[in-house]
Amino acid sequence: MATIWFLSLLFVTILLLAAFKRKKQQRRPPSPPGLPIIGNLHQLGELPHQSLWKLSKEYGPVMFLKLGSIPTVVLSSSETAKQALKIHDLHCCSRPSLAGPRELSYNYLDIAFAPYDDYWKEVKKLCVQEVFSPKRVHTMQPIRDEEVKKLIDIVTKSAQEKTPVNLSEKFLSLTVGVICRAAFGVSFHETVLNSDRFDKFINEAFLFLGSFSASDFFPNGGWIVDRLTGLQGRRERSVRDLDAFYEQMFDLHREEKEKGSEDFVDLQQLSIK
Repeated sequence: MATIWFLSLLFVTILLLAAFKRKKQQRRPPSPPGLPIIGNLHQLGELPHQSLWKLSKEYGPVMFLKLGSIPTVVLSSSETAKQALKIHDLHCCSRPSLAGPRELSYNYLDIAFAPYDDYWKEVKKLCVQEVFSPKRVHTMQPIRDEEVKKLIDIVTKSAQEKTPVNLSEKFLSLTVGVICRAAFGVSFHETVLNSDRFDKFINEAFLFLGSFSASDFFPNGGWIVDRLTGLQGRRERSVRDLDAFYEQMFDLHREEKEKGSEDFVDLQQLSIK
């Protein structure tokens, strides 16, 4: 008799779990059929934004995808994006934990990739007060004028000599030059990365931020694939290049500080104190 009651209770429990599972699955948005282990990764293609747009035509503006072992909700219309970014901002404002940004930002110490928490709020507050304030923007105006003049002189000289100019590289050099002088008080042209190495380093960094990393989709064992493909090694080399660049920046900053000049790093040290 006890065995019958036990089997009956087990049967009812299985039915309840199955019903709960179906109910839970029904709450999910429409989803294209996936494959074992990789889920819907094979449906992204070489141009993921176009692949997602095509899938949205069939499954609607809100889709559920399984990217490896990572559940993902994709929004493909302005109405749903508005709900996520405005109405449900607190639930959607954080950033995913990705291997490339984590290593290049020293475990999310920057404002771009840091998760939404108290640290990010403090960094944002500091940026608003010191970096984007009208006073700080005004004090950096002479630096911007000088760097822009250098760019104009280079383009003018190239036009006179009828030689081509890679504007992408020049605009990148302009941006970095302004940041280095405003933040560290030194010229970028005096650093170890003022060469073709810097362009290669920047391209590598962008590659890490946008390329496929197995550890992002398979947290438990994807790092093995990244090691075998060489991606992890290239990331580590880029981090070492960053370390060398920052070390030289701080050394040059200390030299300029002895001359009595003040830059953004000095302001941040005063703000932290």
